[in-house]
This record gives sequence, C-alpha cells and structure tokens, in this order.
Amino acid sequence: MHYLLGNGKRLRYLCQDETRIGLKTETGRVITARGVKSTVSVQWPREAFWLYGVVEPFAGWQFYQEYDHLNGETFQKFLDALSLELGKDIALIQMDRASAHQALALIWPDNLIPIFQPAHSPQLNPIERL
Repeated sequence: MHYLLGNGKRLRYLCQDETRIGLKTETGRVITARGVKSTVSVQWPREAFWLYGVVEPFAGWQFYQEYDHLNGETFQKFLDALSLELGKDIALIQMDRASAHQALALIWPDNLIPIFQPAHSPQLNPIERL
C-alpha cells in the first residue's frame, strides 16, 4: 500500500531492525593426568556480522545490508544506501530506540522520516517476526 504524494513520489511505511549473526567457539574438555589440574586458557573468539534491514509489510518489499558493527557510523551508511534505493519515494521508518538509531551525529536523508516506537515493545514492529 502506497500513498501518492505527487511529482511521482510515494509515501511508504517501512519497519527497521538489525540482528547479529555469528558463531561462538565451543569449549571442550582437556585430558590431563589424574590429579593434575588443567592449565589451558579458555578463549572466546567470536565471528559475527550485523544484518541491517527494512521491510515494507504491506507490499513485501525488503532491503538488507551486512555490516561488521552496530554503531552510528554503520547505521548512517545503511540510511544513505536505503535513501538511494528509495529514489524519489519518501518513507516513514518505524524502529526501536537503540543508541545507534538516535546518535546525534546522524544526518537523516530528506526522504527518510524516523518513527521511534515505545521502549521495550518489540511486538509493535513487524520486522521482529523475521
């Protein structure tokens, strides 16, 4: 469902979220002689990435990008890429109140309008079902 604004522009409703995807090293047992305590150090290296995305629930349209961190700098890159993808369209973007979404250094593109949902209410955001 889109609303026509004129001049070929449409108003769209998008839902945004991000998730970390990755692996954590599994630790196992160490064999030692009876009565000897293990001296092996445990390391917890993690390999992960962040998947940022938006969906348009009424139309099924979606846009995703992969980043190595969740912070204001990478969120700005995501917003800029999304703005280019939307072209002339204007989008209302529903999102949670993560600190990266509210960073003071963010420069919101002219065609993106943020809508912050109430704190601790992920059930209000349709992208959470993905």
